[in-house]
Amino acid sequence: MRYCQLTEGERYTISGLLRAGLSNKAIARQLGRHAATIGRERRRNATTHDGAYRAEKAQQYAVARRRRSRRGSHYSERQWAFVESLVRRRWSPQQISNRLGERAQLSISTETIYRRMRRDRAAGGIVWKHLRVMPKRGRKRRNSPNTRGRLLGKKHISQRPEQAQARQEIGHWEGDTVMGSDQRHCVLTMVERVSGYVQIRKLSARTKEQATAAMKRAIAKKRKLFKTITLDNGTEFHGYEEVERKFKVPIYFATPYHSWERGTNENANGLIRQYLPKGTDLKDLTQAECNWIAKELNTRPRKRLNYRTPDEVLSQSGEGVALGR
Repeated sequence: MRYCQLTEGERYTISGLLRAGLSNKAIARQLGRHAATIGRERRRNATTHDGAYRAEKAQQYAVARRRRSRRGSHYSERQWAFVESLVRRRWSPQQISNRLGERAQLSISTETIYRRMRRDRAAGGIVWKHLRVMPKRGRKRRNSPNTRGRLLGKKHISQRPEQAQARQEIGHWEGDTVMGSDQRHCVLTMVERVSGYVQIRKLSARTKEQATAAMKRAIAKKRKLFKTITLDNGTEFHGYEEVERKFKVPIYFATPYHSWERGTNENANGLIRQYLPKGTDLKDLTQAECNWIAKELNTRPRKRLNYRTPDEVLSQSGEGVALGR
């Protein structure tokens, strides 16, 4: 026999018979239900503050529970296919929800998307694997001396112009390297602080010569868009003076082991790790693939940009058009 949920009228009957002192079995006989159904109803829908069963409250609890269980069920498979296609592009549920909502394409909450991804994971699917996983950051041991990246003459980040620190104008960049599994092949990442616009350059070795050449190519591509650069303290950036002389762009360095001072770059590297996870061998990675990853990130909406993309921020500022993106 097919099970039917209790009706509102049955709940009022249960409440009245309980006040009359009848047992669960007696109430079940009156309603033509199983005694276990009555017991379950009393446990699940009793008033929370005192445990008593009240029909009005029980009905409210039951309706709310059904509503929660049905969230997301009214979306068509075509709509879900569209949402999942954005997840596969490494868009976060928050980015998807706000972008589609602002453009009136689809009204869907962040949690609904996460719930769908949890179900996909439980069912053995692979779409959820495209969600972002932030890597753990290493920490410097207490009381150990700062010896990393020592080089006389470097300008500290504290000397950087206020416009760069406050994100008051476009043109201030941060740079770092992301390593492959062989600790040799890697990529140079450079990100503009206001827009989040990123450039990625493949390096066949983490050396001063390779990093310097890659920085030159990145700056030459967007020459008018570079006013300052702030770098990590790795020895691969010890050729920075050559870059400064060629392009007249001042370069600053963050405090060793203070990765938060280059928060824009650290965030960008986390996004890049969605495409190049830790443990990935970058030996066969091509510059064309790096350019594709950069394009994906530069056309992805960002929360801090009010869900505009880095490309759109540059275009709307006039910088992107002037540079002939």
